Amino acid sequence: MIGRRDFLAGVGGAAAWPLAVRAQQARLPTIGFLSSRAPETETHLVAAFRQGLGELGYIEGRNIAIEYRWAEGQYDRLPALAAALVSSQVAVIATAGGAQSAQAAKAATASIPIVFSTGDDPVKLGLVASLNRPGGNATGVAVFVVSLLPKRLQLVRELIPTASTISFLRNPKGPAAEEQLAEVQDAARALSVRLGVVHASTAAEIDHAFSTLAQQRPQALLLSADPFYQVRRDQLVGLAAHHAIPTMYEWREFVDAGGLISYSPSRTDSMRQMGVYAARILQGAKPADLPVVQPVKFELVINFRTARALRLEIPPTLLARADEVIE
Repeated sequence: MIGRRDFLAGVGGAAAWPLAVRAQQARLPTIGFLSSRAPETETHLVAAFRQGLGELGYIEGRNIAIEYRWAEGQYDRLPALAAALVSSQVAVIATAGGAQSAQAAKAATASIPIVFSTGDDPVKLGLVASLNRPGGNATGVAVFVVSLLPKRLQLVRELIPTASTISFLRNPKGPAAEEQLAEVQDAARALSVRLGVVHASTAAEIDHAFSTLAQQRPQALLLSADPFYQVRRDQLVGLAAHHAIPTMYEWREFVDAGGLISYSPSRTDSMRQMGVYAARILQGAKPADLPVVQPVKFELVINFRTARALRLEIPPTLLARADEVIE
């Protein structure tokens, strides 16, 4: 088993590296990597970011260095982490884990280039002037996760056609919390579904929310799009299994961990594109001239083992449309 110290060193724990290596890195162009999430859940995404850098010839430790900063789901830590990267005079800041990371970086600097990944509209957030012509020091990838919530609710209804009561778990402190709630409420009315809303913004509140759900007995559960929930992935998947609640998740990583179903853009492809953009900026491109990328690949992933454990029969039409079925 890999210890936490070894793991963090492999995902950006540069403080544990030999002094000679760190001295060499200090002379290399440095990318600051700022995420609201935690390193334990991001290994494959960091690898995809490095892949994008590598496509243009940049290899960490060889001709670039990367400084990692992780908020681990605590959004109030992001401004200080962003300020630390600015003080380090990094060449580019790459932000992951939603709008808060990007906004913290944007508030910290108007001159250092920023490459973001956000689930909300970057124009509305004030990150860019427009998608095609960002116009400032930031560009990146926008996945518009809020607009996908009605589709996820529709898929839940397809999965369980008899479902008349579906609950929605939301983080009231999360990105676009009110907008997400309004989108899901509108979608529920259109589908003639009774929507129950539960709230959780801490690990303890997640436990309490599932205790409430166990009493309410909804026929399914939809999770809001929120980086904090990604940090608490194992807790959420475990509680959904314990209480036997069919749950629709935002990202496929939940399904890989034993969750039932997810629908989302490909996160690895988005992170790879961020790496490509960071590399292009290192080569002299300006963020103002790099259009914000929108995903074209979406993944419907179903965990068939979890469905069997829930004694849930997945409609053949839904199985046929799945991009991946975990047996």
